[in-house]
Amino acid sequence: MNRKLRMGMVGGGRGAFIGAVHRMAANLDGKIELVAGCFSSDPEKSKLSGEDLFLDPARVYSSYAEMAQTEAALPPGECIDFVSIVTRNDLHFPVAKAFLEAGIHVICEKPLSFSLAEGKELQKIVERSGLVFALTHNYTGYPMVKEARAMVKAGKLGRILKIVAEYPQGYALAGMKNQAEGAISNWRSNPSVSGVSCCIGDIGTHAENLARYITGLELESIAADLNTFLPQGQLDDDGSMLVRYQGGARGVLYASQISAGEENNLNIRIYGTEASIEWYQEHPNELVVKFADAPRQIWRRGNSYNGPEAAKYTRLPFGHPEAFIEAFANVYLAAAEAISDHLAGSYPRAEGYDFPTVADGVEGMAFIEAAVASSQENAAWKPVHATA
Repeated sequence: MNRKLRMGMVGGGRGAFIGAVHRMAANLDGKIELVAGCFSSDPEKSKLSGEDLFLDPARVYSSYAEMAQTEAALPPGECIDFVSIVTRNDLHFPVAKAFLEAGIHVICEKPLSFSLAEGKELQKIVERSGLVFALTHNYTGYPMVKEARAMVKAGKLGRILKIVAEYPQGYALAGMKNQAEGAISNWRSNPSVSGVSCCIGDIGTHAENLARYITGLELESIAADLNTFLPQGQLDDDGSMLVRYQGGARGVLYASQISAGEENNLNIRIYGTEASIEWYQEHPNELVVKFADAPRQIWRRGNSYNGPEAAKYTRLPFGHPEAFIEAFANVYLAAAEAISDHLAGSYPRAEGYDFPTVADGVEGMAFIEAAVASSQENAAWKPVHATA
């Protein structure tokens, strides 16, 4: 490519944390330029958000449908190459569908959709379109997560026996203290917007995706105990899950938004017959490797001993920490490679691309719905059905 990719955005207007994160991440490597957007369902807010971002007012839209139709009709040298969807869960499917059917590539926030049924339908649309679809499970972007994945692929852990993934937060307790009586603290706790789950759909799916990304193991079944501790809660704010993986490995997944004092403590431990590894999102530049009969090792990002998988997505030399924005940017960087290849007529590459796909999103939706179904039956074991 001899130019930047042209990006559009749906959602992420004034006051939206995640929209700003996506824009910073997309811009980090200088390969992408934001040129258009529908930043809010409120046309005036969308207009003002476009002004904040110094966009051409003619490329700031009142609705995503108008944006998809208008952008698709522009000459090839002007229309957006892809859209980034950073809306609430209930809009992921219709927005993605509109742009895919307009011939525009998609990068979408997780979870994939409002429901598993929607996710499966979206997967069919992506497959029919032949377009690039990336899902921003951003924790897959950390270099030392990629190092961990490479170790597992190379057999350095032996056969995987046990996976423990945790994602505790405490923000919902603080939200409760600032919440008006009877109000819904945020849209994620509203089932008409978020879907069947709050905590598991929001952060539990990150724990599930991280385990699958590193190990390559697919879920077989789940026994879940989901809880709603906060007053007026309509959806879960905490959950503990036993999981069985295809091939025999077992696991424990825990996600909570009522764990007082926790900030963003996503972590994972993977135990194999030869060695084990552990990684903590709050200390992302380190990967701990442990052995039964040798001293433990601490691998650090940016060193010459890192493998090519981690090195490709490392921007700074050792001693200069990389973190959240850079991990997000790595998802955009990998997706940009695929979109550029598609535009050049050389998509897909034989070796593939390193970003979460629509299939990963369907797996996540199957996990969420199986967890909810299990909890409703007193933690009964439920199969995880990610395929039709």
